[in-house]
Amino acid sequence: MNATIFDGDCTPSVFNISSDGFWENRKSPDMIFGYSLPLLEIQILLIFIFIVMTHMFLRRIGISQIASYMIAGLMLGPQLLDVLEKSSGKVSEDPALDGNATLRSISVFGTIMFTFLMTLRTSRRVAFISGKLPVVIGILSFFAPLFGLGFQNLFSDSIDPNYMPLKTGLGERTAIVITQSSILLPSTTHILLELKILNSEIGRLALSACVINDIFGIISMVLASVHATYKNVSHATAYRDAIAVVIFVLIVFLVLKPIVQWIINRTPEGKPVKNMYVNAVILTALASSVYSVQFNMKYVLGPLVVGLVIPEGPPLGSALESKYEKLTMNVFLPISITVSVMRSDAMRMFTEFSHILVNIFLTALTLVLKLVACLAPCLYFKLPLNESLAVSIILSYKSFVDFVLYESVLDSAYISQATYAFLIIYSLLNAGIVPVVLRRLYDPKRKYVNYQKRNILHLEASSNLQILTCLHRPENVSAAIAFLQLLSSPNLDFPIAVTVLYLVKLVGQINPVLISDNKKTKRLRTDSYIHTANLAFRKFMLEGLKSVTVTTFTAFSHEKMMHEDICTLALDQTTSMIIVPSGRRWTLDGMFESDDDAIRRLNLALLESAPCSVGILIDRGHFSRKGNDVTSKKNYNIDVGVIFIGGKDDREALSLVKRMRHNPRVRVTVVRLLFRREIEPENWEYILDNEGLKDLKIAGEMNNVEYTERAMASGAEVASIVQFLAHEYDLMVVGRDQGIASPNFLGLTEWVELPELGVIGDFLAAKELSSKVSVLVVQQQQQA
Repeated sequence: MNATIFDGDCTPSVFNISSDGFWENRKSPDMIFGYSLPLLEIQILLIFIFIVMTHMFLRRIGISQIASYMIAGLMLGPQLLDVLEKSSGKVSEDPALDGNATLRSISVFGTIMFTFLMTLRTSRRVAFISGKLPVVIGILSFFAPLFGLGFQNLFSDSIDPNYMPLKTGLGERTAIVITQSSILLPSTTHILLELKILNSEIGRLALSACVINDIFGIISMVLASVHATYKNVSHATAYRDAIAVVIFVLIVFLVLKPIVQWIINRTPEGKPVKNMYVNAVILTALASSVYSVQFNMKYVLGPLVVGLVIPEGPPLGSALESKYEKLTMNVFLPISITVSVMRSDAMRMFTEFSHILVNIFLTALTLVLKLVACLAPCLYFKLPLNESLAVSIILSYKSFVDFVLYESVLDSAYISQATYAFLIIYSLLNAGIVPVVLRRLYDPKRKYVNYQKRNILHLEASSNLQILTCLHRPENVSAAIAFLQLLSSPNLDFPIAVTVLYLVKLVGQINPVLISDNKKTKRLRTDSYIHTANLAFRKFMLEGLKSVTVTTFTAFSHEKMMHEDICTLALDQTTSMIIVPSGRRWTLDGMFESDDDAIRRLNLALLESAPCSVGILIDRGHFSRKGNDVTSKKNYNIDVGVIFIGGKDDREALSLVKRMRHNPRVRVTVVRLLFRREIEPENWEYILDNEGLKDLKIAGEMNNVEYTERAMASGAEVASIVQFLAHEYDLMVVGRDQGIASPNFLGLTEWVELPELGVIGDFLAAKELSSKVSVLVVQQQQQA
């Protein structure tokens, strides 16, 4: 199929679209590449073949997939195969309809979609969560590198007129400084995701500073475009473009934003957004790109602004992501990156090295200025040196997102092909080197290492007990409140401060968000179980008669990073213990229902990195129902049993239940299992165990606490007594690791199904155990 297009002077241009295959001309079968569709297919096929082949080798040495896209582009470029040059002129003699036009259009489309989705998935709240420091960094990191403009006249008399005229050469140096001064949010987000530190303190700090920097960047980009039009086209056109941008922004925020909110309000809770609305939003983003180009702006400006007004998360944000994210990231983005790199001729960088030497110097100077501008305020605000360096490097990272700027100045003839090739190689080096350097500088686990004792064992008896309880689902609420009621007391001398953290899986945004309850949006409160849960915790606080305070937060985060949000909040709230639900679920009658592997992985990660003690609560239903039964008149409403064998985790569990004795509704029984073996009297763990139990052995020391001892000879006897005790109590509290007593579990450890619960906890949470007992498995703070 052919198409005939008439250009401005009515000269017909024949544009071949599809062929009849190799048999159309058997003597010259390659003529099928004179048709746009077969040519596009072979171009895309080559791109993905080289990407797969490249990444097959590079992934073995830890190189990211983005770097593989770039290297594939270099191999397909003028250095090796020169696909773009060989494709040009195949389809039509008209330069506007050459063989690369369709591929280039797909590349631009991929960039538009990527920019829109990244803006959509990035929370705007992130700019305001870290105080003054990100604001200072964002402002300094934008303006400080601009001092490099003072060196643009360096060796200007040595600019070869055969390379480019003096005026153009100075403009190239200006373009270098401007493009290297920018910090693009997608670049920062990408490197944080690659390093898996998006939820860490420096991750949030870097994102916040980047958003501040981007605000200045967008404003300067608009002003630069208007200035270029004013200078090179006409004054009237420049004024028209400026007015068009203002009108566009007003339409987006005053018209499009209410429409988007109307779409969200029309969508029933828990139901997906209608496809016609989702498609309409995408078409709006594409139309905004056309509008931007029409008025001489960068084609990514429109999608960037449109993405800002669409709320992240469900229902609309997640619908857009689920429908277009995989296609964009796995198909259009690789094509876009590879095609951008294919335009670069790396050999020109070497043959014209003397001409671009000053440009390389300006790039290095801008990098140093940006590093200093980010490093200085971090050190001033008392951040550790390693973390300060990590933030500075992250904000100086240049990646594939910057190709939009590079191609823009290349197409406008502000930079030469040699300079463009240098910038591409510079981005490739960033993609390969920066992640390795950052992994050496910063380990996110170090943030949660706490050298202070934050556990219940070392807490003063009358001091404020800080508890952080985490919830995943509505059924976790009753169990959490039932447990917290055991620690509450009408005695104001034993206060508890509860921090409730609702964990919500991140769906429609890329940046994690931690929101205080009093700052949440109205829609969040009314469209989820969180509002009902807050009422239940408020009732619990009122029943505590001023001895209980409750603070609530909601964390939107990725499953693999939720433990970082928990650890961060635990540090901020000076928490002594974190309580998390187990991944094992039970029906109302105590029958096993299912295992949630994602929650189990979260609990294991939390046990490794928590800055305080951790308790994993396994609720079979009976305990939470009985604990929340406020109509009961029984003196000892809840029976709590403690199995004490030995070790710091058991001592922490013992300290926890000692706090429960102030609640008249709780009766505690401590059962110590003694093994028939000789232990050196001077063994420190043994001494500490006896010290913790000393007050329990004194008759009448604690009215509602009983203490008994049982002699054990083997692991089989342990299993038997644990099975017996499981039918005696509403809640069993056990330590995760029994320290020096662990060797006595020979024969039990081989059958552990849930290692995060330890041997005893796993036995009590077993599917086969016919008991209604709930279990709290305690691990004491792991100190460095």
